[in-house]
Amino acid sequence: MPVPPLKFDPVPGVQDRHIWKWRQNRGEAMVEFLTPAFGDEGVKPLPALKVSAQALNYLNFLIAEPIPAVALYRSGVLVRIPRPERFAIHKLIVADRRHGGPDQAKARKDRAQAAFLISILAQDRPDDLAEAFADALSRGPRWRERLEATLARMPESAEVLRGLV
Repeated sequence: MPVPPLKFDPVPGVQDRHIWKWRQNRGEAMVEFLTPAFGDEGVKPLPALKVSAQALNYLNFLIAEPIPAVALYRSGVLVRIPRPERFAIHKLIVADRRHGGPDQAKARKDRAQAAFLISILAQDRPDDLAEAFADALSRGPRWRERLEATLARMPESAEVLRGLV
């Protein structure tokens, strides 16, 4: 039996007319177009793709040096995904940005994901994790503040990371 094609409908923004989110019309999947920001985090046009994207600070760290993977769709689709150690460190930064605001539940989820990955990577790939953490720390005082603020709420993960660098 043939697999039906994936179809997505645009999700209009509340405050902006630019479309950067798309919802699968027969399911729950959501696709969000994101792009790195270095300051202004507004919605930016991506003319080559004929869509807009939400610009986010710190995203450049996450998407650097991606690794190949297979997405499970039909015969499989080759994709590039963030490195798990960068994903873990990025989650620490994002958790601080969301702390105390309307996204507190997402901040808890970010911390849980980071803690899980840090515990696994510290055993399986400690050098990669240490390198990603050191890289983030070296990017300036604001990066260090965000990491330290989140790690203050995660003493076990903080101990693991500080033991690596």
